[in-house]
This record gives sequence, C-alpha cells and structure tokens, in this order.
Amino acid sequence: MQFKYLKQLLCLFLMMIVVYVPNVVFASLNKTIIFVPHDNRPISFKQTADNIRDLGYEVLTPPEELLGNRENPYAKPEELSKWVIENAKKADAAVISSDSMVYGSLVASRKHNLSEDVVLARVHNFEKIHQANPNMKLYVFGSIMRTPQTSEASGSEDANYYAQYGTDIARYTALNDKLEQDGLTHKERKQLKQYEQKIPKAALDDWLSRRQGNFLVSKNLIDLARNDVITYLALGCDDNAKYSQTNKERRALDNYGSDLGELKYQSVAGIDEIGYVLLTRAVNNLQGDIPFVSVHYAKGTGENTIPAYSNEPIKNSIATHIKMAGGMKVNSDKRADLVFMVNTNFDGTTGAANDLNNVYIPNENIIDFVNMVDEAIQANKKVGIGDITFGNGSDNALMFSLYGKNLLDKLNAYSGWNTPTNSTGYALAMGMGANYTDRVDILKMLEVRYLDDWLYQANIRQAVANRLNSMPGEGDYGNTKTRTLPAEKLATEALQKMIADYGLEKFEGQSYVADAQIRFPWQRMFEADIIFPEEKVDMQKDIQKAEVNVEK
Repeated sequence: MQFKYLKQLLCLFLMMIVVYVPNVVFASLNKTIIFVPHDNRPISFKQTADNIRDLGYEVLTPPEELLGNRENPYAKPEELSKWVIENAKKADAAVISSDSMVYGSLVASRKHNLSEDVVLARVHNFEKIHQANPNMKLYVFGSIMRTPQTSEASGSEDANYYAQYGTDIARYTALNDKLEQDGLTHKERKQLKQYEQKIPKAALDDWLSRRQGNFLVSKNLIDLARNDVITYLALGCDDNAKYSQTNKERRALDNYGSDLGELKYQSVAGIDEIGYVLLTRAVNNLQGDIPFVSVHYAKGTGENTIPAYSNEPIKNSIATHIKMAGGMKVNSDKRADLVFMVNTNFDGTTGAANDLNNVYIPNENIIDFVNMVDEAIQANKKVGIGDITFGNGSDNALMFSLYGKNLLDKLNAYSGWNTPTNSTGYALAMGMGANYTDRVDILKMLEVRYLDDWLYQANIRQAVANRLNSMPGEGDYGNTKTRTLPAEKLATEALQKMIADYGLEKFEGQSYVADAQIRFPWQRMFEADIIFPEEKVDMQKDIQKAEVNVEK
C-alpha cells in the first residue's frame, strides 16, 4: 500500500510541474505535440510519430522537404525554425532535434562547414520558440558528435577524409581520452605520436574544429535549459566507445550541466531512439503519470554487457532511458507498469543480425529467456523486450521461440532494430506508451517492428543483397541506384511470404499487414520503410518505368 501512495504522490508532484509555470496556469490540454526528428528516415520520423498518434495524440510534424535526407542532409534549418514558431501556439509540448534546427540533420552535424556565428544564432531560435508559447513544454534532443571506430563504420556520413583516415583518427583520439582518464603506458605514448604524424594535419584539424563548434552548441543548449527556455535537454552519444573523443566530450558536458539535475538534463549512449523517448516523456507528463519499470536480463553477462557502439554497461543506458522517458525503475514486478526484459548474449558480445550465425535454433540462454517472458505474461504482466544479442536486427532464435509459444501478440513492446541502445530505448518508450492505448493499437506498433527488425533486417536484407548484382541497372548495398525498385519488389515478395508463414496478419485487427510492402527511401538496404495498403503506391508501374529507363 505504501508503494501505491508513493506513486500517487509522485504523480501529483509531476502534475504540479506540468500544469503550472510562474503566474500561469494552462486552461486546457489539447493533447497536441510538435515533433521535429533529426532526419526523414522512416523510424526516426514517420514510425515514431505514428506510435504517439496511436496513443490518441495529435502529432504535428514539419513538411518533409524541411528535413534532412540522404541527398540533402543540410535541409532548410531557418525555414524549419519558422515552421516551429508558427505552430508553437497550437501545441502543449514540442520534441525537437537540435541537429535539425542547427545543422539540418544528424548527418549534417558531422560534416557541415558552418561558422560559429551561424550555429549559435540558430541555437537561439529556441528562445523564439519559447517566446511564441511560454506555456509549451520544450523537450530538446541533440547529438554529441560520434566517433566511428573504423573508416568502414563511417559509411558516407562523415567528412570525406574519414574514409581513409577514420580508423587512425579514432585510435588517436581514444589514446588522448585514455591519457586523460587513466594515463598511458610507454608503448601507448609512442603510438599516440605515430598517429599524430600519420594523420594529415588538415584532416585532423578539420575534424576537431567541427567538434569544437558542435561542443559549443551543446553548451549553449545546456545554458538554455539552465534559463528555463528548454524544459528538458537530452544529449545522445552516437557510435561510441569506452575511450573516444565522444566519451571525452560527454564527460565535459555532463560536468558543465551538473547543476541542472536529472529533471532538466541527461546524456546517454545512443541517439536515434531519443526522439521517441522524449515524446514518451511528453506524453507521460501530459498524462500526469510516472510509469514504474522493472528490468530483467538474460543469463550470463546480462546487465553488465557493454554492447557494440556504446561506452557503458547496458544497465546504465536503460536506467537513463527510463528516467528520460519520465518513468521510474523499480525492483518489484508486482509494482511495475512494464516488465522490461533484455535479450543479451551469455558472453556479452553483440553480433550482426545479417551474419550466418543468426540462426533459428535456440540455445539454452534463449530457452531460459523465453520461459522468463512466458512466466511474466502468464502472470498478467505487461512485458516489453529489448533484443540486443545482435545489432541491426532481431535474434532469429528468440523470435522463432516466441512464435512457437504464441507470445508474439502478447507483448506490449519489442525492438531489435539498430544499435543495442537504440533498440532498448525504443522498446522502453513503446512499452510505457502502451499503457495509454488498446490491444489493437499495441499490435499495430509491434507489427512494424516484427516486419522491419525481424523479417527484413535479420533475414530478407541479406538475401536481397546477395542477388543485387543479378538485377538490371546499377547499384549496390550502400547505394541501390537504378536497382532500387527491383530490390524493393524482391524484398516485398519475401516479406509477404514470411508474414503468411508466421500468421502475423492474423493478430487481432491486423489483417492489413498481409499486403505490406518494403521501400528503400534512402536508396540503401540498411533502412526499410514498411508500407501498408493505405500508404502504398502502384509498385508495378514504378518497376516498369525503371526497366524502361535501364533499357534506355
């Protein structure tokens, strides 16, 4: 009973924070939220916004041409700011990417050539947004510039020289970070000098100077939170490691914002999931609720797993995500609104979902984990799963086992879509939001993750990639070019077959899933957009047009 009263008191306190600002009381809440993602990728933009709409909220999103995309990551930040200011009076809350507002997109934040004056002027557009509606809660998320650990890991999303010197830059800055944290051995000091001599000064200076500008932007955002222009600020660390420039800058920023406390500012490993996490925070605050979350891990390394692309144990990231979303971690399943279960490898490693070792036969760890999920569901608990045994896709053994036990349509949340911290943050947000909607809408959110993370990312993606070279035209895994439409057609055929094989269209209210299609909006196979009948276009006509162009 004491726990129940504690939650009531916490929620009452939260409502006082949400409803009252100095000398101003909200007349009403219209359940309207502005959302500006950090680019137009489906999961960053449409899928995230749709999940909040499924909770009964109106989500206002900017015209897509104002957002960064693959062809133009720099987009139109000034026009975007004007759009937000114009729509601010309509909204109870806004969740906004500072990367979009300042640089144009997440990718643009890594390769822009903007002056310090320009980026700081754009930061202060947040003051104009606040002035347009002082009552609107302003939640902002931004990135601490990533440090890809190899040249290959960069893709085309960093400055051009990173393709040649990225690995050396990552190792050089890792040693600098280690020097600051723990000191270096004599051998490591020699290596540091060797990297400094090997990396062209112009490339290193460019990379570090851009980072310094971005670091200054983050400090100014912290100042805006300190001055109550920003209600809550979250900074995410994209591709990261224990020793890295990203980690070094995170420590400095956390120290700079240390006076704010967790109700105003937090940083976390990961970035792509934070838009959804902060939307969930906005919803929880508007609902006047603090969801209680208990967390369990698979056997073995479990909570101490330091997953790929991260610099901290997964338990730390999950604890931060729960707080970021406006929830509270509890130790008792009995008191939990969400029982969150994390699928990890016994030895704590993170594989790649499109590797051959992502098999359907469960090992002992998976069997134990699925039994744990089953027991919680049988006890009528609301269960969410963060699937991080593999990065960039689901664990086939887990999903096949959940299917075999008829548990797929019993979950409240699931994600296994990108980096491990992306997946756990996304699933936590989904699980908390599920408290505010019905079973059909919960299944609607789950279906997208099953089709994308499991069927496509872990299975169809590699199968289609293996056949790209036999298709007419030009293109490869990273840029499908004129092979985009034939690849989409092949992927869609495989998707619809697997949907039927697993009966995913038979879940309550989900018959529309049978006709789902796959699109590659960024013309690369790493991302897929799941298109349902009400959204789909005539793919066959597009394919015929493409074939004509190839012949020409």
